[in-house]
Amino acid sequence: MRRRLIQSTLAVVLVVIAVFGVSLVIVEAQTISSTAQERVDLEAARLASIVDSRLLGTGSVDAEVLRRQVEGDRYAVIRIPGERPIEVGSEPSGEVIRGEATGEEGETVVVQEPRSSVTREVGRTLLIIGLVALLAVIAAVLLAVRQANRLASPLTDLAETAERLGSGDPRPRHKRYGVPELDRVADVLDSSAERIARMLTAERRLAADASHQLRTPLTALSMRLEEITLTDEPETVKEEATIALAQVERLTDVVERLLTNSRDPRSGSAVTFELDDVIQQQIAEWRPAYRSAGRAIVSSGKRHLTAVGTPGAVAQVLAALIENSLMHGGGTVALRTRVTGNQAVVEVTDEGPGVPADLGARIFERTISGRNSTGIGLAVARDLAEADGGRLELLQSNPPVFGLFLSRTQPPEPDESEADRTVR
Repeated sequence: MRRRLIQSTLAVVLVVIAVFGVSLVIVEAQTISSTAQERVDLEAARLASIVDSRLLGTGSVDAEVLRRQVEGDRYAVIRIPGERPIEVGSEPSGEVIRGEATGEEGETVVVQEPRSSVTREVGRTLLIIGLVALLAVIAAVLLAVRQANRLASPLTDLAETAERLGSGDPRPRHKRYGVPELDRVADVLDSSAERIARMLTAERRLAADASHQLRTPLTALSMRLEEITLTDEPETVKEEATIALAQVERLTDVVERLLTNSRDPRSGSAVTFELDDVIQQQIAEWRPAYRSAGRAIVSSGKRHLTAVGTPGAVAQVLAALIENSLMHGGGTVALRTRVTGNQAVVEVTDEGPGVPADLGARIFERTISGRNSTGIGLAVARDLAEADGGRLELLQSNPPVFGLFLSRTQPPEPDESEADRTVR
């Protein structure tokens, strides 16, 4: 590309120089020839005037005086009627420029000048024009190289940026070149890089959330299957199998919710449900794990509370809090329900050391963990609560008390006209 730009620019400059240079040479040559002819004619007229003044004054012409009047390599011949011709200078050989004038006394003055003087002057003019043309070509080449680099280097950078995007490096460069068209391409590439980065971040976040959210129901399902393998009593096997099937349904619900949220995190299936059912289900699932750890899990507070949300999502939030207490807390874990205003609140507390002061304000941030854990459990739980229109807060650090706030009233459905407007 650089070579083509330089060649095209140089070709344009050469064409312009050829057209205007030849025209200028022709005009200058004609001008120099005309000037030389006028100069010789004026010289002949001047000599004729001198001869006239001599003839009128003294009646004779002094050849020595005329020699002093003729300059350079000019040759003059003065013919006075009845006298011998007077020659001044050396007669030139070859082509000459000839000028002739007639005086008032009838004398004739002829002045000749070698045409070589005109040729030399034309040659000097051609040399000057040639030097100017050469300087113009050099300047054009330098400008062409500069312009080619200015255009080619950004294209190379843009190609490298596109290659980086293709290789999985979505960092935008935010580099501009002062050329509107190239800057437009750079804007598009940077926008694409930012979109790809957001998509990759969303994919990684989905993978992390899926890993964390699937771990709890899989662990519970594993425990139920272990109970089945350790007993031969049909009633126990039937009971544990029923619970395992419930775990499978919950696992399916978690997978469907993850896929739905990955497409549109705002979509949900909020319904009115009984909080007691979700709480007792979680207690039943986690009691074996707590029993194995020598701890207890209990529930208390106001019964028969209804809330609005997604039962599966609420169960996931409570499971994250219960698992957090199992891993980082101590003593008995209690799930307490109460009512505040138009909200139902589920508090999860234990008798452990609590949340460190330096983590209190950041406990719901991703990758923030007090011990060796993923640090995304509470962040995922908070996102799930907010997706259902609720919120998850740390109400107290020591002993730790987490509060899940859920609305108790179903949000109003949009009227038909508004729904039609949304569809349109």
